[in-house]
Amino acid sequence: MQTKLYSEGQKMKGSYNQIAEDDSMAKGDFSGKDRLIVEYAPLVRYIANRIAMRLPPHIDVDDLVNSGILGLIDAIEKFDPSREVKFKTYAEIRIKGAILDELRAMDWIPRSIRKVINRLVEAYHELEQQFGRPAEDEEVAGQLGLKMEEFYGLLKQSAGVPLISLDVLIDYDEKKRNILSCLIDPKSEDAFGVLGLSEVKDAVAKAIEDLPEKEKQVISLYYYDELTMKEIGRVLDLTESRVSQIHTKAILRLRVRVKSFKGK
Repeated sequence: MQTKLYSEGQKMKGSYNQIAEDDSMAKGDFSGKDRLIVEYAPLVRYIANRIAMRLPPHIDVDDLVNSGILGLIDAIEKFDPSREVKFKTYAEIRIKGAILDELRAMDWIPRSIRKVINRLVEAYHELEQQFGRPAEDEEVAGQLGLKMEEFYGLLKQSAGVPLISLDVLIDYDEKKRNILSCLIDPKSEDAFGVLGLSEVKDAVAKAIEDLPEKEKQVISLYYYDELTMKEIGRVLDLTESRVSQIHTKAILRLRVRVKSFKGK
């Protein structure tokens, strides 16, 4: 499944990168909704395939695409050109948010995995409070009373979950969206202004900046440069499984930081 999704995702990426910004949207012309849905359909499938690469094989990517289309329609109907935000940036956030909402509604994460993630997050949180710095692998393993191979086993169990489990939600426009929506376009100041997420953006940026260097690189390459785990492995000269492990640790740390931000 991973190979197929990667191939299809790359194809969709090429398609949506060729989509020009729609000038008519900037002028407030909403008469071509059907045309816009067709035009941005490759973007929906690209985002759905990219998310699906981190999910168990029983999750049907077509279900994600359907949810993404609903997010696109929502974006078309609610887009306000007077705010001077690019439609594609706004649509990406709505599409991804709709897909993540659907995954949360599925409640596909086994209870046992949720417990594993909560244990890891709590351990990272306690150690960060104690040391005032990111915890080392050996310290987290010790905190949990585990051998190193057992600790890495827990990280492996959690590997496909963090994308969806970073479920610190931000309220805006009477809806909820996963904070990872904030990572779609780090240069889009306008998007954050429209969504009222400037403080959250700053908190996430600070949290990423404080990550260990290798974790920071993986987050940047995965969410900003949109490389796959395999591509990141080639860039950093690491195995794909090692990249996945680093990504999992980074997201766990970010959950701790964002949770702390929400508690303020």
